[in-house]
Amino acid sequence: MSASHVYYRSMTKLSWALSAALCLPAIAAPPDWLPGAVIYEVFPRDFSPAGDFNGVTAGLDRLQQLGVDVVWLMPIHPIGQLKRKGTLGSPYSVRDYYAINPDYGTKDELKRLVAEAHRRHMRVIIDIVANHTSWDSVMMQTPEFYKHNAAGQIIPPVPDWEDVAALDYSNPRLRAYMIDMLRYWIRDFDLDGFRCDAAGMVPVSFWESARAEVDKVKPGALWLAEAHDPPLMAKAFDLDYAWPLHSALAAIFSKGAPARDLRAAWEDERGQYAKGALHFRISDDHDEERAIVRFGKGGALAASALMFTMDGVPLLYEGMEAGDTAESGAPALFEKLPVFWQIAERRPEFPRFYAGIVALRRAHPALQQGGLEWLRNSDEARIVTYLRSGGNEEFLVAINFSNQPFMGLVDTAPAGYAEVTPGVATPRPPALPSLTLDAWGFRIFRRSR
Repeated sequence: MSASHVYYRSMTKLSWALSAALCLPAIAAPPDWLPGAVIYEVFPRDFSPAGDFNGVTAGLDRLQQLGVDVVWLMPIHPIGQLKRKGTLGSPYSVRDYYAINPDYGTKDELKRLVAEAHRRHMRVIIDIVANHTSWDSVMMQTPEFYKHNAAGQIIPPVPDWEDVAALDYSNPRLRAYMIDMLRYWIRDFDLDGFRCDAAGMVPVSFWESARAEVDKVKPGALWLAEAHDPPLMAKAFDLDYAWPLHSALAAIFSKGAPARDLRAAWEDERGQYAKGALHFRISDDHDEERAIVRFGKGGALAASALMFTMDGVPLLYEGMEAGDTAESGAPALFEKLPVFWQIAERRPEFPRFYAGIVALRRAHPALQQGGLEWLRNSDEARIVTYLRSGGNEEFLVAINFSNQPFMGLVDTAPAGYAEVTPGVATPRPPALPSLTLDAWGFRIFRRSR
């Protein structure tokens, strides 16, 4: 269950302009480690054949080897039965915030998962669905926790989200309940933060209060907002979703939009937020068809090349690194469809690419915290080119978002570059500013300054 697209589409250009015109408070400095992090999303039901916490724990060595910094567990709570969607229901229809889905295991098994991740220098965050609950939630014993229509009936947050009921944050008792719950998970399980579903549909004032209280328990916890909303970043969240960039990327593949729209989306985003704001860069997640299905194999890798070399924090959704095509999003979200890890045998370019791009990013601060400068090229309808600069080095990234090869020019000085494109066994000698790219191809060049 995600409100991200509903919320984003509801924002008019005028409202964005007004938001940008406001004198927003400067954002709090994000944790020092966050700009260099890779976040990995896990749906425990599908991550392993067992579909439980122990299956995730068994996979931690592989995630550590891949270079993952943060393991994000999709909702771990019991799923409601009343008005359930599909066979197993949506994990975003939560019955009890204080309990664990019995299909996933026990509280002790979750604690073991967290401890084992910490032993491997990885953090663990859980999904919090604060905007709504299932219709048979234990909280229904307190009807005033929910929103009602004029007839006094509890209502869903969005008409077609019929499996969930909307919480009412005008009630101080609800706010206190939810803050106590957030403290509980941090305090009792040593978790490292939260990914907050539909964050833009919950009042900013609640999130700011919640963060202040959780900080008293564990300062430095990570707060990730599933929203694209500048006020949320002032005091409450470290990171939000780069939905406009994601939408521009999808439009290139589905509608033939020009590649230059990626630059326009990035520049618009930069104008809306205080300096230093971090954004979650995604090309694949649990809400939609897999990127490999939407974009094709070449397009999926090109999209990831973009997300892993831009500013912000990239996401790996389980199975991306294997080239998995198992369905995601509704209605697959409500069933059990385990990742088909063995498909990597037929798509060796996927594990090779993700291991290489994560390693490259981790090894070079310029790709984590460096500045980003867009470069002109001779076919901006198909090609994006930009520099990432920091310290004593810079990287030139070129990506072809089309099914036709490219031969042309990029606006850069020619000297000093060496190719460092992941997965390229024998790099071609750079001939910059001349540039060639295969269909859906990408190349990365590095030089010292």
